[in-house]
Amino acid sequence: MGNRIPDETIESIQSSVDIVEVINEYVQLKKQGRNYFGLCPFHGESTPSFSVSPEKQIYHCFGCGEGGNVFSFLMNLEGLSFIDSIYKLGEKAGIDLPDPAGSQQASPEKNKDVHTMIEAHELLKKFYHHLLINTKEGQEALDYLLQRGFTKETIEKFEIGYSLDSWDFVVKFLTKRGFDAELMEKAGLLVRKQSDQSFLDRFRNRIMFPIHDHHGNTVAFSGRVLNKNEQPKYLNSPETKIFNKSKLLYNFNQARLHIRKQEQAILFEGFADVISAAASGVEHSIATMGTSLTDEQAKILKRNVSDIIICYDSDSAGADATIRASRTLTSIGCKVRVAVISDGMDPDDYIRKHGPEKFRNDVIGASVTLTAFKMQYYRRGKNLQNEGERVEYIEKVLHEISSLKSPVEQEIYLKQLSSEFSLPIEVLKEQIHRSSGRKDPNARPNSQQTSPAAQKPAQFKARQKRLLPAFHNAERLLIAHMLKNEDFAFKVLDRVGLQFNIEEHRAIVTYLYAYYEEGNEANAGKFLARVQDRKLHQHLTELAMMQVQDEISEQELSDYVKQVLNHQNWLKIKEKEAEKNDAERAKDYVKAAQVAMEIVGLKRALK
Repeated sequence: MGNRIPDETIESIQSSVDIVEVINEYVQLKKQGRNYFGLCPFHGESTPSFSVSPEKQIYHCFGCGEGGNVFSFLMNLEGLSFIDSIYKLGEKAGIDLPDPAGSQQASPEKNKDVHTMIEAHELLKKFYHHLLINTKEGQEALDYLLQRGFTKETIEKFEIGYSLDSWDFVVKFLTKRGFDAELMEKAGLLVRKQSDQSFLDRFRNRIMFPIHDHHGNTVAFSGRVLNKNEQPKYLNSPETKIFNKSKLLYNFNQARLHIRKQEQAILFEGFADVISAAASGVEHSIATMGTSLTDEQAKILKRNVSDIIICYDSDSAGADATIRASRTLTSIGCKVRVAVISDGMDPDDYIRKHGPEKFRNDVIGASVTLTAFKMQYYRRGKNLQNEGERVEYIEKVLHEISSLKSPVEQEIYLKQLSSEFSLPIEVLKEQIHRSSGRKDPNARPNSQQTSPAAQKPAQFKARQKRLLPAFHNAERLLIAHMLKNEDFAFKVLDRVGLQFNIEEHRAIVTYLYAYYEEGNEANAGKFLARVQDRKLHQHLTELAMMQVQDEISEQELSDYVKQVLNHQNWLKIKEKEAEKNDAERAKDYVKAAQVAMEIVGLKRALK
């Protein structure tokens, strides 16, 4: 990729856009001193700890540790690749870039087709929406939606439309505007008659729900019938070059920010459920594309959040789908809960009958653990008065309990099972032991078994404010000054080199020495673009955000260098002191004296 987009072009884009303006489109920022602050879009918080530096063109969250430059902000927030972030910002800056179709994955002709397909979908989306809102032809569809509880605000937000009851209006509409009919057939907007090979509209007399990719481009439609007797109830676009339903989640482009802020996603089965939920204030709602949750969709969710609430229909098919989706999500480390809806209703019906507040509190807010849901799921169709079916049920539940990582959770569900069937809890534990082959069913899993979701709190706590050793603070302050002044960086190179004690600090200064050796001036945002490691980004932005004086005295520099270089000697002294104590305990006084002399020499070197 570097061969196609020169570093100079990337740097030109970065210097042409203001990181404050870009981030302000996603986060409400307020100026405090030199920097801007707001609520972090990467984790839920009530006190702003997300800082943006216009001077350094970087951002850093002092709560969760996320940090980077304008490119990494779009990459982390929108799930863009580095290349996509360059093109998006290049367009914003008005800088021409090589055609992305120049890559081996896509020929120029193919990329042109993709662009044209998206353009046609965007045009039709606006036309369908206009028909619904502003014409007598769309009045019946509009009345139907309003009767179903849709508000005009919701219709506008989701850009819902209406397709005319015509066989060829869209054919004429598109061809008149220069779109090739054969390409529009490949885009899924037209169909070809077998008899005379002429083209017809795919969607007729339907309420139109536009489907967007994760960047907000319209790539497909789902059309719902007005007449209940007409089939199918929903007609969806076929898969095309721009639409792969296994890799898209409905409403993800609008829900992503809310998902990050809530640190949770609500997964539904259908479009109507998402629209009703979002209108009810549950804006972190997304849905699959009319199929079971795929591995690709689950991975998209996992990149953004670990906690998922599944809210499917409450009928038998919905329960089965919940189990399938939960397996897919838990297999990649997501923590799953289930929102259970009563009376066999789907979420949309429940909201219309009981209202938004009850849905938020009694369904989403009252979601149950996956194990609790499975305990109910395995009861379906079973006569627990029958001994054989009762034993089968208990064994299935014990299998689920045995897979739980938390001993506390295991104990809770074992007590429930013990109480319900009047079985000693020791018997249930023994059954788990026999089935799993583990010595102790309540043994705490080792660190290798811990899921990424379970590790997150520990990682978060590690970032909290804490007292650091003197050598650690010295290294941080040295790097903060090095980022501001290349001459100072070369002074540190002469006196310290790569002998930093913290691994991340060694990596950062290695990059920084090379950056200055190339003749670059001090620029934290530009330097950050050279560092691809995301973990280093977090350390680097935190250091770059430190408030340090422009000048540093020779005495301060010497003190910092001394702290850094002496740390290894202090570690050796501690080792030698332990060695001396061992020798004294073994009554080897000659060795103890020798080690004591070594300790004296090391302490003398510290001075």
